[in-house]
Amino acid sequence: MKTSVFCGVSVDGFLARPNHALDFLDAGGTESHGYDEFYASVDVVVIGRKTFEVVLGFGQWAYGKKPVVVLSSGKLDFSAIKGGVVEQMSGEPREIVEQLKSRDFKHAYIDGGITIQRFLAAGCIDRMVITRVPVLIGTGIPLFGSVPQDIRLRHVATRCYKSGLVQSEYELDVTNRPGKKRRLARRTKK
Repeated sequence: MKTSVFCGVSVDGFLARPNHALDFLDAGGTESHGYDEFYASVDVVVIGRKTFEVVLGFGQWAYGKKPVVVLSSGKLDFSAIKGGVVEQMSGEPREIVEQLKSRDFKHAYIDGGITIQRFLAAGCIDRMVITRVPVLIGTGIPLFGSVPQDIRLRHVATRCYKSGLVQSEYELDVTNRPGKKRRLARRTKK
C-alpha cells in the first residue's frame, strides 16, 4: 500500500497557527496545484484526532464519501458527520498501515501534523508533496518534528506557480527508512 502526504505550509514550515487556524493558506491564491488529482488517487484518508476536530469546525464534512480513519485512543463522537464514512483506529503507524492493507486499500492520504510526524518517524510514508505558501507566520504547528535518524528523500519535482506557491515532491528512500534494517552491499575484491 502506498502512503502519501499532500500539504500546504508557510515558508517557515508551519501547517497551521497555534490555534489550528489555516487562514494563511489563502495567501497562495486559488490556482489549481494538483490537490484534486491527488485526492482522486487515494482510497482512504488517515488523520489524527486534532485534525478531525479542526475539520468538524468547517461546517461541512471535507472528505465527502471517501473513507476516513481517525487515529485516537480515546472515544470519539462521529454523530455530527452527515454522509461521511468515518471510523476510529488506534495503534502504531505500521499496525495502521497493515490493517488498511489487509482491507485492500491501495493508497492512503496521511494528514495532520502529529500524524504525519509519527508516520514519518516510523518509516511509513512513501511520498510527500509539500506546497510552500509565500507567507511567514512565525509560530504554529510544524510539519516536521524530531526523527530517530536522518530520513533521506529523493527529489521528484519542484513546481512554481504565478501566485508564489512553490511545490516540491519527494519520495522517501526505502533503503534508509527508520525502522527498516539497512542492507549492506558486499564488496568483492578483484
